[in-house]
Amino acid sequence: EDIARIIGPNTVYVREVGVEELKISGVLPVDAPVPVTQKFFALHSADGRRVAIVDNRDMAFIAARQHELEPVSVH
Repeated sequence: EDIARIIGPNTVYVREVGVEELKISGVLPVDAPVPVTQKFFALHSADGRRVAIVDNRDMAFIAARQHELEPVSVH
């Protein structure tokens, strides 16, 4: 909540997530035939809630902006 108050409600964080993380969290089935080298990018709201996952970093930023959100990169 403190972070959301400081940066505003329209900021989303973009961070790379791996296949294993997505399988553990239930986003992908455990037996999904996705190479472990595949990269995904998650958009998170200021409160940490995941709002989207895409397979391309540039598309993550484009999608955020299309929804009037301000994306920032997190490493």
